[in-house]
Amino acid sequence: MGPQNRRNGKHPDTIIKDFRALLNNTQDATHRAAIYSGMQEFIKHKSRNKMYILDEQLNAMELCIYHGIKVQVEGLQGERISQMCRCTGSQSWRGGDRRNDWMWKKQRPVRCYRALIGRLRWQLQLLFKTKLQTEDGAFVKYWLAMALTTIPENSG
Repeated sequence: MGPQNRRNGKHPDTIIKDFRALLNNTQDATHRAAIYSGMQEFIKHKSRNKMYILDEQLNAMELCIYHGIKVQVEGLQGERISQMCRCTGSQSWRGGDRRNDWMWKKQRPVRCYRALIGRLRWQLQLLFKTKLQTEDGAFVKYWLAMALTTIPENSG
């Protein structure tokens, strides 16, 4: 699904064009802090700890909110298949409740839980695309997601 820009301009995501607007539009303070620190960590990781980005630069970073994305996943037999992941955040889905799909995330081998076979369920909260400038001045686009994790009980 493309960026969520309705023709009438009244869709809340049409006002989110940069990182500052995303933070301002996030009501939950914990989510806001997670988005901010996660983006800082992502930039550090992608620049191999060479780049430090000022708050003003981060706040002005362009981004685009998406409510769905087609992803390649591993099927039960190990084959690659396409699936649509939907994430409306706090917005309604087709006039009903919000829709934030669940996904399975394979954990590191040291955290293999019994019945879950090393996988945990995560719920998508936010999908967006942004671009970062590399050392040579070129721009690279990245798809990012914020997801809430689950905590297995009794070792899964």
